[in-house]
Amino acid sequence: MAFHRAAKGTLLIGGGALATVFSLSQLAELKKRKAQLTCVEAAAPLRECYQTEVPSREAQLLTLQTTKEFDVLVVGGGATGCGCALDAVTRGLKTALIERDDFSSGTSSRSTKLIHGGVRYLQTAIMKLDLEQYRLVKEALHERANLLEIAPHLSAPLPIMLPVYKWWQLPYYWVGIKVYDLVAGSQCLKTSYILSKSKSLELFPMLKKDKLVGAIVYYDA
Repeated sequence: MAFHRAAKGTLLIGGGALATVFSLSQLAELKKRKAQLTCVEAAAPLRECYQTEVPSREAQLLTLQTTKEFDVLVVGGGATGCGCALDAVTRGLKTALIERDDFSSGTSSRSTKLIHGGVRYLQTAIMKLDLEQYRLVKEALHERANLLEIAPHLSAPLPIMLPVYKWWQLPYYWVGIKVYDLVAGSQCLKTSYILSKSKSLELFPMLKKDKLVGAIVYYDA
């Protein structure tokens, strides 16, 4: 019995000693590598990825004509196209962007600056029973709530007033906007509501008064 205890004690001491020696050797190796890393210097200065001057149109066209192959070709120089081109360039891809007219001359020049779910898309989803359009609205409303949370300095709830000039349009639009609120669910910014003709003109005196029935106010961002 005493022999077994002595043997176990010897094994424990021997194992501890081996572990200690192994740890010390690893620590010495790590320090050695660290010392080698701190002595490494850049072989060449980093290449600047920007130019001090914007190339002329002629120079850009010449680059398009003389470059044999591009990794990415972006068609359209609007907000989306420029964003895709910028993202591709930052990933190190050889990128070309072509635009028929001028940069941001189309839809991007008439942007409403709205962060919205898309009332028109919801109308299409209901009228045509289009599930994809409904999912698009649902996703956009989720992103609207996300942007309001993470970037309150760039986005804020915005009331939008829709003037109505026909009696039948008032309940029609009201039901549609209420469905918009329901689709947003807990992420609905504020409940939509109806304004009378007098209240609408009080808030917006420049509205066309003839045949004005009232207005509907709903919220986007």
